[in-house]
Amino acid sequence: MPLPGPRTIVCDASALDPDALTIDALARLQLSSRRFGLEIRLRHASNELRELLAFVGLDEVLRLEAGGQAEQREQRVGFEEERELGDPPA
Repeated sequence: MPLPGPRTIVCDASALDPDALTIDALARLQLSSRRFGLEIRLRHASNELRELLAFVGLDEVLRLEAGGQAEQREQRVGFEEERELGDPPA
């Protein structure tokens, strides 16, 4: 049953370590919050934590904010498009 009140919980992530335990805890927190109709947003996440979330594919699930404003989505760099095995490199 959804809880009354605000639908978004903003967490200050500035003190979180960018490691597997943190990623696991954040994923579980987001999963649990969704069961109650809530959303978790992370504010002040370090670049290392942002990169790790992107690496494991959770950057699409956990919303990241910069300061008080939602961060604009930037195009990822350093990734190649998928291609066939026999295609020459781009």
